[in-house]
Amino acid sequence: MSTDQIVPSTTTVLQTQPVPRRGMPTALRRLMPLIVVALVLLATFLWVSSLELDSIEQRTLNGGYIAARIGEHLVLSILAAVLVAVLAIPAGIAVSRSRSRVFRGIVIGIANIGQATPAIGVVILLAIVWQTGFTTALVALVVYSFLPVLQNTIAGLAQVDPNIKESARGMGMRPGQVLRRVELPLASPVILAGLRTALVFAVGVATVATFINAGGLGDMIVNGLKLQRYPVLLVGAILVAAIAVLIDWAAGVVEDIVRPKGL
Repeated sequence: MSTDQIVPSTTTVLQTQPVPRRGMPTALRRLMPLIVVALVLLATFLWVSSLELDSIEQRTLNGGYIAARIGEHLVLSILAAVLVAVLAIPAGIAVSRSRSRVFRGIVIGIANIGQATPAIGVVILLAIVWQTGFTTALVALVVYSFLPVLQNTIAGLAQVDPNIKESARGMGMRPGQVLRRVELPLASPVILAGLRTALVFAVGVATVATFINAGGLGDMIVNGLKLQRYPVLLVGAILVAAIAVLIDWAAGVVEDIVRPKGL
């Protein structure tokens, strides 16, 4: 070996060797919430099947009743999230475009009040001043879930590099085109994170809709507690938690799909 030949140091050899990736594979990590939920639901089913249910429990812990309550819960939660997206994203754009501190303070203040008030308080207050039922519960969920999407829309638009917007305007784009083609795509990861948070909020808060006769899995929780039928109570609580985890997982998948490439 020539004395001029470069001999790689031990450190260099260690740095250039492929480093094995630790931890569980990406696909398994992505599917882990589904696996955990499936195992919990299976364990719950086996536990309930081993019990001797009385007539009250049998009327509640059956496929038809549970499917109806899950359907009501999902419709209420998803519809509330859609309405929040339709209302809060334009409001966030309007606030980010406005130079009026008064307007900005009013919009953010109203949203803060909606979320700072306890969910049960919003539901009961609306039921007293308006009416009971599905529509009132839907409005309460929209009020309660509005703030995360509003704040994330404002924050997402604010973090867009001004030089990129200036370049777009220099290419001849009008303000509306800059918003649609540049700012919203770049802000979409932050906005989608807010929508995901709002959807999970809605799933959890929808349980209080039962207090104003709006259905959902809250019926099982409240009836189980009121009648001291703990299997009914536990099954209702487990189903709400399982739906929240599944909704969060599905929203994460959608977020990855619609996220612009490179972000």
